[in-house]
Amino acid sequence: MDMPDILPIRVAALYQFTRFDNCAAIQTPLAALCCAQGVKGTLLLAQEGINGTIAGSHEGIAAVLAHIRTLPGCAALDVKESRAAEMPFHRMKVRLKREIVTMGEPDIDPLTSVGDYVAPQDWNALIDQPDTILIDTRNDYEVAIGTFSGAIDPKTQSFRDFPAWVRAHRHEWEAEGSQPKIAMFCTGGIRCEKATAFLKAEGLDAVYHLKGGILAYLEQVPAAESRWEGECFVFDERVAVGHGLALGTHALCRACRMPLSPEQQASPLYVEGVSCPACHAERTDEQRERYAERHKQSRLAAERGEPHIGAALPRAARDEPLQES
Repeated sequence: MDMPDILPIRVAALYQFTRFDNCAAIQTPLAALCCAQGVKGTLLLAQEGINGTIAGSHEGIAAVLAHIRTLPGCAALDVKESRAAEMPFHRMKVRLKREIVTMGEPDIDPLTSVGDYVAPQDWNALIDQPDTILIDTRNDYEVAIGTFSGAIDPKTQSFRDFPAWVRAHRHEWEAEGSQPKIAMFCTGGIRCEKATAFLKAEGLDAVYHLKGGILAYLEQVPAAESRWEGECFVFDERVAVGHGLALGTHALCRACRMPLSPEQQASPLYVEGVSCPACHAERTDEQRERYAERHKQSRLAAERGEPHIGAALPRAARDEPLQES
Protein backbone atom coordinates (compact mmCIF):
# COMPACT_ATOMS: atom_id res chain seq x y z
CA MET A 1 0.00 0.00 0.00
CA ASP A 2 1.27 3.48 -0.87
CA MET A 3 1.43 5.60 2.26
CA PRO A 4 0.32 9.23 2.13
CA ASP A 5 3.03 11.88 2.27
CA ILE A 6 1.03 14.24 4.48
CA LEU A 7 2.67 13.09 7.72
CA PRO A 8 6.45 12.59 7.79
CA ILE A 9 6.86 9.59 10.13
CA ARG A 10 6.26 6.09 8.80
CA VAL A 11 5.03 3.67 11.48
CA ALA A 12 5.24 -0.09 10.86
CA ALA A 13 3.63 -2.71 13.12
CA LEU A 14 4.82 -6.21 12.28
CA TYR A 15 5.02 -9.77 13.46
CA GLN A 16 5.91 -13.16 12.06
CA PHE A 17 5.71 -16.57 13.68
CA THR A 18 8.73 -18.50 12.42
CA ARG A 19 11.71 -20.46 13.75
CA PHE A 20 14.81 -18.61 14.93
CA ASP A 21 17.56 -20.94 16.14
CA ASN A 22 19.92 -18.16 17.23
CA CYS A 23 18.11 -14.98 18.25
CA ALA A 24 21.25 -13.39 19.67
CA ALA A 25 22.90 -13.57 16.25
CA ILE A 26 19.92 -11.73 14.76
CA GLN A 27 19.71 -9.12 17.52
CA THR A 28 23.00 -7.25 17.09
CA PRO A 29 22.92 -6.51 13.34
CA LEU A 30 19.20 -5.69 13.47
CA ALA A 31 19.69 -3.19 16.31
CA ALA A 32 22.68 -1.64 14.56
CA LEU A 33 20.73 -1.18 11.34
CA CYS A 34 17.78 0.43 13.13
CA CYS A 35 20.06 2.89 14.90
CA ALA A 36 21.98 3.69 11.71
CA GLN A 37 18.69 4.44 9.93
CA GLY A 38 17.32 6.59 12.76
CA VAL A 39 14.51 4.09 13.37
CA LYS A 40 13.00 3.88 16.86
CA GLY A 41 10.56 1.55 18.60
CA THR A 42 10.71 -1.99 19.95
CA LEU A 43 11.34 -5.32 18.26
CA LEU A 44 11.02 -8.59 20.16
CA LEU A 45 12.88 -11.72 19.10
CA ALA A 46 12.14 -15.22 20.35
CA GLN A 47 12.53 -18.74 19.02
CA GLU A 48 8.92 -18.45 17.79
CA GLY A 49 9.56 -15.34 15.66
CA ILE A 50 9.56 -11.53 15.67
CA ASN A 51 7.08 -8.90 16.86
CA GLY A 52 7.27 -5.14 17.11
CA THR A 53 6.43 -1.62 16.06
CA ILE A 54 9.00 0.76 14.62
CA ALA A 55 8.90 4.30 13.28
CA GLY A 56 11.17 6.47 11.19
CA SER A 57 11.66 7.99 7.77
CA HIS A 58 10.22 6.26 4.70
CA GLU A 59 13.71 5.17 3.65
CA GLY A 60 14.75 4.09 7.13
CA ILE A 61 11.72 1.85 7.63
CA ALA A 62 12.15 0.44 4.13
CA ALA A 63 15.75 -0.55 4.92
CA VAL A 64 14.81 -2.26 8.19
CA LEU A 65 11.85 -4.12 6.66
CA ALA A 66 14.04 -5.30 3.79
CA HIS A 67 16.54 -6.68 6.32
CA ILE A 68 13.85 -8.43 8.38
CA ARG A 69 12.48 -10.08 5.24
CA THR A 70 15.88 -11.76 4.75
CA LEU A 71 15.54 -13.53 8.11
CA PRO A 72 14.42 -17.19 8.14
CA GLY A 73 10.69 -17.50 7.40
CA CYS A 74 10.15 -13.73 7.11
CA ALA A 75 10.07 -13.25 3.34
CA ALA A 76 6.28 -12.80 3.40
CA LEU A 77 6.33 -10.54 6.49
CA ASP A 78 2.96 -8.82 6.94
CA VAL A 79 3.24 -5.17 7.96
CA LYS A 80 0.51 -2.75 9.07
CA GLU A 81 1.56 0.78 8.27
CA SER A 82 0.35 4.22 9.27
CA ARG A 83 1.71 7.75 9.54
CA ALA A 84 2.45 10.06 12.45
CA ALA A 85 3.19 13.76 12.67
CA GLU A 86 5.99 13.19 15.20
CA MET A 87 8.24 10.31 16.21
CA PRO A 88 6.06 8.19 18.55
CA PHE A 89 8.98 6.46 20.30
CA HIS A 90 11.90 7.72 22.38
CA ARG A 91 14.47 5.00 21.72
CA MET A 92 15.18 1.79 19.81
CA LYS A 93 15.12 -1.57 21.59
CA VAL A 94 15.68 -5.05 20.18
CA ARG A 95 14.92 -7.51 22.95
CA LEU A 96 15.28 -11.26 23.35
CA LYS A 97 12.20 -12.92 24.87
CA ARG A 98 10.81 -16.37 25.52
CA GLU A 99 7.66 -15.51 23.54
CA ILE A 100 6.95 -12.69 21.11
CA VAL A 101 3.52 -12.40 22.73
CA THR A 102 3.33 -13.87 26.20
CA MET A 103 0.57 -16.37 26.82
CA GLY A 104 2.46 -18.63 29.20
CA GLU A 105 1.38 -21.84 27.44
CA PRO A 106 4.67 -23.42 26.29
CA ASP A 107 3.10 -26.07 24.05
CA ILE A 108 1.12 -23.64 21.87
CA ASP A 109 2.61 -23.34 18.40
CA PRO A 110 0.82 -21.17 15.79
CA LEU A 111 3.12 -22.62 13.12
CA THR A 112 1.58 -26.08 13.43
CA SER A 113 -2.06 -25.30 14.25
CA VAL A 114 -3.95 -22.04 13.96
CA GLY A 115 -7.49 -20.85 13.26
CA ASP A 116 -8.82 -19.79 9.87
CA TYR A 117 -7.81 -16.31 8.73
CA VAL A 118 -10.68 -14.02 7.73
CA ALA A 119 -9.92 -11.00 5.55
CA PRO A 120 -11.21 -7.62 6.76
CA GLN A 121 -13.59 -7.48 3.79
CA ASP A 122 -15.18 -10.79 4.88
CA TRP A 123 -15.25 -10.10 8.63
CA ASN A 124 -18.70 -8.49 8.76
CA ALA A 125 -20.33 -11.51 7.11
CA LEU A 126 -18.83 -13.81 9.76
CA ILE A 127 -19.63 -11.78 12.85
CA ASP A 128 -23.13 -10.92 11.63
CA GLN A 129 -24.06 -14.61 11.76
CA PRO A 130 -26.17 -15.22 14.89
CA ASP A 131 -24.29 -18.40 15.84
CA THR A 132 -20.86 -16.73 15.84
CA ILE A 133 -19.28 -16.13 19.24
CA LEU A 134 -17.19 -12.97 18.92
CA ILE A 135 -14.35 -12.55 21.44
CA ASP A 136 -12.04 -9.59 21.96
CA THR A 137 -8.65 -11.03 23.00
CA ARG A 138 -7.24 -7.68 24.16
CA ASN A 139 -7.02 -6.34 27.70
CA ASP A 140 -9.68 -4.46 29.63
CA TYR A 141 -8.30 -0.93 29.17
CA GLU A 142 -8.09 -1.48 25.40
CA VAL A 143 -11.63 -2.79 25.09
CA ALA A 144 -12.91 0.15 27.14
CA ILE A 145 -12.20 2.66 24.37
CA GLY A 146 -13.49 0.62 21.45
CA THR A 147 -14.47 -2.83 20.18
CA PHE A 148 -16.69 -4.60 17.66
CA SER A 149 -20.41 -4.45 18.25
CA GLY A 150 -21.55 -7.53 20.18
CA ALA A 151 -18.06 -8.70 21.15
CA ILE A 152 -17.43 -10.48 24.45
CA ASP A 153 -14.97 -8.68 26.73
CA PRO A 154 -12.98 -11.21 28.83
CA LYS A 155 -11.90 -8.33 31.12
CA THR A 156 -8.34 -9.62 31.24
CA GLN A 157 -5.53 -7.44 32.54
CA SER A 158 -2.87 -9.43 30.68
CA PHE A 159 -2.85 -11.86 27.76
CA ARG A 160 -1.54 -14.42 30.25
CA ASP A 161 -5.04 -14.39 31.77
CA PHE A 162 -6.72 -15.44 28.53
CA PRO A 163 -6.21 -19.25 28.76
CA ALA A 164 -7.74 -19.38 32.24
CA TRP A 165 -10.69 -17.27 31.06
CA VAL A 166 -11.30 -19.65 28.14
CA ARG A 167 -11.20 -22.72 30.38
CA ALA A 168 -13.63 -21.09 32.81
CA HIS A 169 -16.16 -20.12 30.12
CA ARG A 170 -16.01 -22.66 27.31
CA HIS A 171 -18.86 -24.67 28.87
CA GLU A 172 -21.13 -21.69 28.17
CA TRP A 173 -20.37 -21.91 24.45
CA GLU A 174 -20.94 -25.67 24.36
CA ALA A 175 -24.12 -25.58 26.45
CA GLU A 176 -26.25 -27.13 23.70
CA GLY A 177 -23.71 -29.81 22.87
CA SER A 178 -22.75 -28.32 19.52
CA GLN A 179 -19.34 -27.19 18.35
CA PRO A 180 -19.25 -23.41 18.81
CA LYS A 181 -18.07 -21.11 16.02
CA ILE A 182 -15.65 -18.63 17.54
CA ALA A 183 -14.25 -15.47 15.93
CA MET A 184 -11.47 -13.55 17.67
CA PHE A 185 -9.60 -10.33 17.06
CA CYS A 186 -6.88 -8.08 18.49
CA THR A 187 -4.96 -4.95 17.51
CA GLY A 188 -2.62 -6.25 14.84
CA GLY A 189 -3.39 -9.98 14.69
CA ILE A 190 -0.69 -11.55 16.82
CA ARG A 191 -2.69 -12.18 19.99
CA CYS A 192 -5.71 -13.64 18.22
CA GLU A 193 -3.43 -15.82 16.09
CA LYS A 194 -1.93 -17.33 19.21
CA ALA A 195 -5.36 -17.45 20.86
CA THR A 196 -6.79 -19.51 17.99
CA ALA A 197 -3.86 -21.91 18.27
CA PHE A 198 -4.66 -22.26 21.97
CA LEU A 199 -8.38 -22.92 21.34
CA LYS A 200 -7.56 -25.57 18.76
CA ALA A 201 -5.23 -27.24 21.25
CA GLU A 202 -8.18 -27.23 23.68
CA GLY A 203 -10.29 -29.14 21.15
CA LEU A 204 -12.27 -26.25 19.65
CA ASP A 205 -11.96 -26.52 15.87
CA ALA A 206 -14.33 -23.91 14.39
CA VAL A 207 -12.06 -20.99 15.20
CA TYR A 208 -11.50 -17.85 13.11
CA HIS A 209 -9.44 -14.70 13.49
CA LEU A 210 -9.28 -11.31 11.80
CA LYS A 211 -6.29 -11.18 9.44
CA GLY A 212 -4.22 -8.09 10.14
CA GLY A 213 -6.26 -7.30 13.24
CA ILE A 214 -8.32 -4.22 13.98
CA LEU A 215 -5.77 -1.98 12.30
CA ALA A 216 -6.26 -3.72 8.95
CA TYR A 217 -10.04 -3.59 9.37
CA LEU A 218 -10.08 0.13 10.17
CA GLU A 219 -7.79 0.79 7.23
CA GLN A 220 -9.64 -1.30 4.64
CA VAL A 221 -13.35 -1.29 5.59
CA PRO A 222 -15.28 1.94 4.92
CA ALA A 223 -16.70 3.59 8.04
CA ALA A 224 -20.22 3.37 6.61
CA GLU A 225 -19.94 -0.44 6.53
CA SER A 226 -18.00 -0.86 9.76
CA ARG A 227 -19.10 -2.84 12.80
CA TRP A 228 -16.38 -1.17 14.87
CA GLU A 229 -17.47 1.15 17.68
CA GLY A 230 -15.10 3.67 19.28
CA GLU A 231 -11.35 3.90 18.77
CA CYS A 232 -8.49 1.42 18.78
CA PHE A 233 -5.76 1.71 21.39
CA VAL A 234 -2.27 1.61 19.92
CA PHE A 235 1.00 1.13 21.74
CA ASP A 236 2.74 4.39 21.00
CA GLU A 237 2.34 8.12 21.52
CA ARG A 238 -0.66 8.31 19.17
CA VAL A 239 -2.64 6.49 21.93
CA ALA A 240 -5.62 5.62 19.69
CA VAL A 241 -6.70 5.60 16.05
CA GLY A 242 -10.05 5.51 14.28
CA HIS A 243 -11.34 4.61 10.84
CA GLY A 244 -8.77 5.14 8.13
CA LEU A 245 -6.19 4.98 10.95
CA ALA A 246 -6.82 8.65 11.61
CA LEU A 247 -5.50 9.96 14.92
CA GLY A 248 -8.04 9.38 17.69
CA THR A 249 -9.33 11.61 20.46
CA HIS A 250 -7.81 9.80 23.43
CA ALA A 251 -4.91 11.18 25.44
CA LEU A 252 -2.62 9.40 27.86
CA CYS A 253 -2.41 9.81 31.61
CA ARG A 254 1.31 10.09 32.36
CA ALA A 255 0.76 8.91 35.92
CA CYS A 256 -1.06 5.60 35.37
CA ARG A 257 -0.46 5.39 31.59
CA MET A 258 -4.11 4.72 30.82
CA PRO A 259 -5.99 6.10 27.79
CA LEU A 260 -8.35 8.98 28.55
CA SER A 261 -11.48 9.92 26.63
CA PRO A 262 -12.29 13.58 25.93
CA GLU A 263 -14.81 13.43 28.80
CA GLN A 264 -12.15 12.14 31.19
CA GLN A 265 -9.77 14.84 30.02
CA ALA A 266 -12.41 17.42 30.97
CA SER A 267 -12.58 16.10 34.55
CA PRO A 268 -11.18 18.35 37.32
CA LEU A 269 -9.20 15.29 38.44
CA TYR A 270 -7.25 15.31 35.20
CA VAL A 271 -4.03 17.27 35.40
CA GLU A 272 -1.80 16.77 32.39
CA GLY A 273 1.22 14.70 33.32
CA VAL A 274 0.06 14.32 36.93
CA SER A 275 -3.28 12.56 37.45
CA CYS A 276 -6.59 11.45 35.95
CA PRO A 277 -9.98 10.22 37.26
CA ALA A 278 -8.74 6.63 37.21
CA CYS A 279 -5.66 7.13 39.37
CA HIS A 280 -6.15 10.34 41.37
CA ALA A 281 -7.31 8.56 44.51
CA GLU A 282 -4.56 5.96 44.23
CA ARG A 283 -1.62 8.38 44.23
CA THR A 284 -0.09 10.34 47.10
CA ASP A 285 0.69 14.06 47.03
CA GLU A 286 4.37 13.14 46.95
CA GLN A 287 3.85 11.01 43.86
CA ARG A 288 1.88 13.76 42.12
CA GLU A 289 4.66 16.24 42.88
CA ARG A 290 7.15 13.86 41.32
CA TYR A 291 4.95 13.39 38.25
CA ALA A 292 4.56 17.17 37.92
CA GLU A 293 8.33 17.63 37.93
CA ARG A 294 8.77 14.87 35.36
CA HIS A 295 6.15 16.50 33.15
CA LYS A 296 7.86 19.86 33.50
CA GLN A 297 11.21 18.40 32.46
CA SER A 298 9.57 16.61 29.53
CA ARG A 299 7.96 19.87 28.38
CA LEU A 300 11.26 21.76 28.66
CA ALA A 301 13.04 19.04 26.70
CA ALA A 302 10.39 19.27 23.98
CA GLU A 303 10.90 23.04 23.77
CA ARG A 304 14.61 22.41 23.24
CA GLY A 305 13.81 19.85 20.57
CA GLU A 306 15.21 17.01 22.66
CA PRO A 307 13.57 13.71 23.64
CA HIS A 308 12.90 13.19 27.33
CA ILE A 309 13.33 9.49 27.94
CA GLY A 310 11.86 9.72 31.43
CA ALA A 311 8.42 10.50 30.00
CA ALA A 312 5.88 7.81 30.78
CA LEU A 313 4.84 5.89 27.70
CA PRO A 314 1.59 4.01 27.08
CA ARG A 315 0.76 1.17 29.41
CA ALA A 316 0.69 -2.43 28.31
CA ALA A 317 3.90 -2.96 26.89
CA ARG A 318 2.95 -6.46 28.06
CA ASP A 319 1.10 -7.59 25.01
CA GLU A 320 1.75 -5.78 21.78
CA PRO A 321 4.68 -3.60 20.93
CA LEU A 322 5.36 -0.50 22.27
CA GLN A 323 5.52 -3.17 22.74
CA GLU A 324 6.07 -6.23 24.81
CA SER A 325 4.51 -9.58 25.38
